[in-house]
Amino acid sequence: MSHWMSRDELSMQNRLRRSHYEVLRDELDQYVLDYALTGSYKAFKAAGVPYPFVEKRELKPRARIPQEEYGEQKAFLILFVEDSVPSIYKKYIRFFDVNKTTKANLFKNKAIPLSSHFDRNLKYFESRKFFDLMEWLLPVDYALLIQREPASKTRDRFSLSHFHVRVDWPIADAAEDLARRLRYISKELYEKGESYAEDLQKKFFEYYSMPVMAGGRRTAAIVAAQFLRKLPCISTIYAGSSETRATIRISEKDISKCILMKLNAEEMERIAQENLLSLTTFKKNYLVAREGNSGVAIFQATYVHTSQASPPEDGKLRELKPDLHWLRVESQHLLPRPGVFKFAPLPYPIIYS
Repeated sequence: MSHWMSRDELSMQNRLRRSHYEVLRDELDQYVLDYALTGSYKAFKAAGVPYPFVEKRELKPRARIPQEEYGEQKAFLILFVEDSVPSIYKKYIRFFDVNKTTKANLFKNKAIPLSSHFDRNLKYFESRKFFDLMEWLLPVDYALLIQREPASKTRDRFSLSHFHVRVDWPIADAAEDLARRLRYISKELYEKGESYAEDLQKKFFEYYSMPVMAGGRRTAAIVAAQFLRKLPCISTIYAGSSETRATIRISEKDISKCILMKLNAEEMERIAQENLLSLTTFKKNYLVAREGNSGVAIFQATYVHTSQASPPEDGKLRELKPDLHWLRVESQHLLPRPGVFKFAPLPYPIIYS
């Protein structure tokens, strides 16, 4: 059973909020891809460093990611919540008065350029310059929290309410919460022994398509995703990693990874023909950069959970089988470049080819 209610179960007021949230999420998707992928590519080029394209094998579930950090790759973490996070959870998702996006806090933390004119409305998603604030704050360590303004009663306003947000929920607690929901334990993580508990923690990382040794922001992302299941609303987690060179998105429905992919002239010609597009149209709407006769596009792999990683239909306790996969590739697409509205993602199944 989901922790969040489907659209059909919502009041008309909350359906409207869900619609508003999803439209804003579409906008945020576009911004994040441009910032994390196109922006990183430009940073590599400016530094005179060849871009380290991700290999197909790194996109398979359970893939091992090379443990090398790339300084030019943008790393970040964003928590976007459909409602407001209750204050009782502040000790786990640490948002306090000291890290609110107020003028005093932002200048004190040197989070925005001192020469900037700061308008307090910048933090609202509806502001024309909302993404300027995002641009300043994304490089700040830890996470950004975007949530519904609790005081907005007449209409739903979403704001970037806090920056420098730490996620302070232990991995063991997150794994226990998931294992209980999936009925691999009845009460606590160690009830079947230490080895079983260790396997469950490894499977927790697999559930969110992360290697067990994932770095700080990626681990914080999956712990936050699991914690936010405590809320009766949907949430979306965005994470950028300097190791994976990928943008990871965890939503209520699936997990996706977006990377930059290099396409040679023959591949571009074939993709255009298969999708009834002229080569010029394809290049104009799907390429974020060009390298000689090759092009660079955004590739998205979407993952969904297997039956082993879904609550059992009969609700009965079951035994963990670590060798069975918890995640499978659901779809693979080339995405239009950020900002293109008239063209849809193109199917591009290459992970297992």
